[in-house]
Amino acid sequence: MEVLLIDDHPMLNTGIVTILEGTGLFTVTAQAQSLIEAKNIIEESETLPSLIILDLLLGEDNGLDFLPILENHCKIKKIIKPPVLICSAIGDSFKIQTAFKMGAAGFLSKTGGKAELLKAIDTILDGKVYVSSELNIKLNEGSNMYTKFSKREIDVINLIKLNKSNKQIAQALSINLRTVENYISKIYFKTGFSTREEVHKL
Repeated sequence: MEVLLIDDHPMLNTGIVTILEGTGLFTVTAQAQSLIEAKNIIEESETLPSLIILDLLLGEDNGLDFLPILENHCKIKKIIKPPVLICSAIGDSFKIQTAFKMGAAGFLSKTGGKAELLKAIDTILDGKVYVSSELNIKLNEGSNMYTKFSKREIDVINLIKLNKSNKQIAQALSINLRTVENYISKIYFKTGFSTREEVHKL
């Protein structure tokens, strides 16, 4: 079973490759360390792998941006989208929820070991959703808060948590500065917050 590994940490990648190929069931046929590399791999390949493992931090790139790239590619080619397992050191509830909303099949903490990695893969290949128990607690804690916001408000929150200025948020989302300010006002109203520092705690 072919696997695409998207992560910019060589030592961790070596460990994942060793675990997967050691089972005799998986072959890591391609690796990417950036969004552009990952995009080129799927666009230049005749077929997609059976599984994609994706980190959220790819240098200055946001790994979640790969999900709509993959979705669009599969729609154009009219092929089935392979399941994507997020494997990341970032595990706040908003990131988890956003990942699933954008089409991820599983979310695994990088602190998990070999057994959990293989369990997560088996689960999503079986068509089910996987969240490691450590992260599931955070997911449950944040789920009620998450439902208060629109997808665009969540995008703004995630960019605030990346320490982006209003101008940078406007550029990233292709909206004007006034619209960004309106979204932030709505976020403050829904949470009772009044500072960006408080938004970081979501």
